[in-house]
Amino acid sequence: MTVDPKDRWSELGSFIREQRGSARLSLRRLSELAGISNPYLSQIERGLRRPSAEILQQIAKALRISAETLYIQAGILDAPEAAPDLTRLILADRSLNEEHKQALVRIYLSFRREYEEEHGPETSDAPEAAQPAEAAQPNEPAEAADESVPPAPEPPQHAATA
Repeated sequence: MTVDPKDRWSELGSFIREQRGSARLSLRRLSELAGISNPYLSQIERGLRRPSAEILQQIAKALRISAETLYIQAGILDAPEAAPDLTRLILADRSLNEEHKQALVRIYLSFRREYEEEHGPETSDAPEAAQPAEAAQPNEPAEAADESVPPAPEPPQHAATA
């Protein structure tokens, strides 16, 4: 089953709009953070423009989500068939705030990396294993969106009361 390109761009735009809403960002603020024009971002959200991998990376970084999630939405990367895109599901959960979403994504990705280190990357079906060639920037790796996520807060240490 192939997806009509117009539908793909419309779905991508809707997804970006959803993520922007979850992050409580106005269209103008997201365009400033991503370094793209307000009208261009509006056209992307309405499915009228096909953004490049670089633009998607800028939007992902501004939204503090994985660029890979947007690449999959745009059809630049294929979604993994064996495993659900857990990162995307976490980020789409409206019952979590942004800080909690980012903490969960960081934990999940660290477990995936640990598994790959123990079992080798060839056994992993995680979407993190695939990187689009065109997304790599000379001064900024494709994983930059993940690196910009602040570390999850450590739980407070309570002294035992006697």
